[in-house]
Amino acid sequence: MARRAANGCGRARRQTHRLAAALCLSLIVAWAGLARPAAAQARTAPPPRIVTLAPSATELVYAAGAGADIVGTVLRSDYPASALAIPRIGDGIQFSEEAILALRPTLVVGWQPSDASRALAQRLAPLGVPLVYANPKSLDEIPALIRDLGARLDTRAAADQAARGLTQRIRALRPASLPPQTIFIEISADPLYTLGRDPLTNDLLQRCGGLNPYAGRAVAAPQVSVESVLALNPNVLIMSPYGGETLTARRAWWAQHGLTAARTGRIYAIDPDLLHRPGPRLVDAAEAICADLRHSRGLP
Repeated sequence: MARRAANGCGRARRQTHRLAAALCLSLIVAWAGLARPAAAQARTAPPPRIVTLAPSATELVYAAGAGADIVGTVLRSDYPASALAIPRIGDGIQFSEEAILALRPTLVVGWQPSDASRALAQRLAPLGVPLVYANPKSLDEIPALIRDLGARLDTRAAADQAARGLTQRIRALRPASLPPQTIFIEISADPLYTLGRDPLTNDLLQRCGGLNPYAGRAVAAPQVSVESVLALNPNVLIMSPYGGETLTARRAWWAQHGLTAARTGRIYAIDPDLLHRPGPRLVDAAEAICADLRHSRGLP
């Protein structure tokens, strides 16, 4: 009888173990069944399809972590290097609406409104495709734009990381000592053009301890005369776009015409793609110009 009782208890324990195992298996299967649709949905959700209408917009989208999702851009979008492989839809001033629509974009990012972009927006609106403009007015707005793009494109982690890095660099800018130095930025030699009412560039100059004497002009890039520049006698001359040989030639030209900044070595050059694209690399330009102005302040 004792043996039969022991055998009965053993069978009961084995049955209990089987029931427990079956219960655990059913819970695992049920959990997997609940989790699978969400995972499958994440895997099958289509990526965004982005078209950029300016080189700066391309660089901002890359900084936000979505460069691989750009399906169309303009001719001069050349940074980073992988942007060169993106199909072209225009030159930045004019672009093909049909080519853009054929790319089936889910988001279009421009620089500032124009007749061409407004016409494109009217074509995109019935399709539910937004056209947003990335036109920062200060250095601080650049990381903010990157975060906004990250939120739109579901790349928040990458966008936040890039934005934090830029914010730290902006806060670390070291201006030249006071008083502010007047800066003439030469963007074209013949005819002579400079930067005028450009809030972003003027914010950059101010942070570096500089002052643009043409900031009050009604246009962003006014044509000026050599005589007016000589009359203003700016402390520093920055040329863009010019390389080393052209810098030497322009320094000699301005010195011959009597510009003090050229005669005292206070003339510098900067990559136009850094200075004239309102995107992440404008912070590179700010760091370079701040260094130039500190160097200028140290000259006799």
